Amino acid sequence: MSSLTLSLRDSSTMLRRNLLHARRYPSLTLNLLLTPIILLLLFVYVFGDVMSAGMGGGADRSEYVAYVVPGILLMTIGGTVVGTAVSVSNDMTEGIIARFRTMAIHRGSVLIGHVIGSVLQSIASVVLVGAVAVAIGFRSTGATPLEWLAAFGLMALVALALTWIAVGMGMVSPNAEAASNNALPLIVLPLISSAFVPVDAMPGWFRPIAEYQPFTPAIETLRGLLLGTEIGHNGWLAVAWCLGLTVLGYFWSKAVFNRDPK
Repeated sequence: MSSLTLSLRDSSTMLRRNLLHARRYPSLTLNLLLTPIILLLLFVYVFGDVMSAGMGGGADRSEYVAYVVPGILLMTIGGTVVGTAVSVSNDMTEGIIARFRTMAIHRGSVLIGHVIGSVLQSIASVVLVGAVAVAIGFRSTGATPLEWLAAFGLMALVALALTWIAVGMGMVSPNAEAASNNALPLIVLPLISSAFVPVDAMPGWFRPIAEYQPFTPAIETLRGLLLGTEIGHNGWLAVAWCLGLTVLGYFWSKAVFNRDPK
């Protein structure tokens, strides 16, 4: 049996293991999923009219629904991968990794299983939150099938990048609680992006922070694909951020995983 075949077989086994863990412990996924849904309902039904009027669109909640949903979808991905950091930390601290090291399995399959499982969970979470958004009035205005495909591709790329970063955070955390805290920026960063208000509406000193972080280009690109707004340079920035974070997270996670255990 070739090395590639062994790698694929072991990776699929680890993927199945992680999906079974997610099914047996749904409370973590549910808690992380409730946050973007609650924020979506809060900003639409409580702040929607005021936010829309403040952005110059008049007191029209439907316009603000269209504006806020792309940011909420990417926030959903950030929240979902926090569970991945916790799961990886549990594996690293509960002794199962030490056992895997003694077994005749492909070394990288443990990480690959976590990453693929997390990306699949992120996409499933996005679909669920997207269904809630459609139920409360979100509609894509004139997006072509190719633009929808590009939108899903972008969200999958964001999920892959954030998952590798979350895996690295989980591997360097001494316990699950620390992993959850270390991964908190993946939930906080969307709050200080263009997810809820345009960057132009922010104070001048704060705009560079919001504009040049990873989430804002991805949100503006997704907004352009689904709503037809101008994407500009945000598309290239979003792809560059995703590729950079993926490479960084991959080599960081690999280095920590290959380190001899203490």
